[in-house]
Amino acid sequence: MSACDIPSPFDPSLMAQSPGLPKSPEGEPAFPEPWAAEAFAMTVHLHEKGLFTWGEWALALSFELRRPGKADDGSDYFDSWVQALSTLIGEKGIADEPVIAALQKSWQRAAEATPHGKPIELANDPLR
Repeated sequence: MSACDIPSPFDPSLMAQSPGLPKSPEGEPAFPEPWAAEAFAMTVHLHEKGLFTWGEWALALSFELRRPGKADDGSDYFDSWVQALSTLIGEKGIADEPVIAALQKSWQRAAEATPHGKPIELANDPLR
């Protein structure tokens, strides 16, 4: 079997088997919020750019999903996803923890400053 024959973990049939993955009423994988879909897309994009392998991703996500205190209902699945991505980004030297934390705080301020129903944009952070 060549590397091209190995299915990506983002193959929908494999994703549907992922323990704890939130699912729609029809049983399909579902994103609970737009940010979760964006985190998913960012992960795929960074992998496609060669910043990490699927194996590295699987290890990082598995580690986060097995941390003590995770929700039994899987409601924090994508929180674990984002933490795994943040960890990989730091380990690979793409951005260090202080940069990631500062950006997270900036997005939070932007969200709090954005009127209801409007898209959240980083430019809405009053400290930027």
